[in-house]
Amino acid sequence: MLAGEEGSFQLLNGADKLSKYQFGTEIAEHYFCTNCGIYTHHKPRSNPKIFRVNAGCLDGVDSFSIKAAMFDGANI
Repeated sequence: MLAGEEGSFQLLNGADKLSKYQFGTEIAEHYFCTNCGIYTHHKPRSNPKIFRVNAGCLDGVDSFSIKAAMFDGANI
């Protein structure tokens, strides 16, 4: 997942294919593809001025080549 500041992300096409989901506080915004269900991007509740993007959804990015650390949220 890649993160960036507000205004540095531009959705070029497919906005009509996205669905937004919000939890109880309705501060965070989570977006999913209505065709395949993949999570595409979100604005977190902890800092809604940034966004995080699923790198697998970016043109020209080989998400399998990105070295990433594993996060075990179940055992926090």
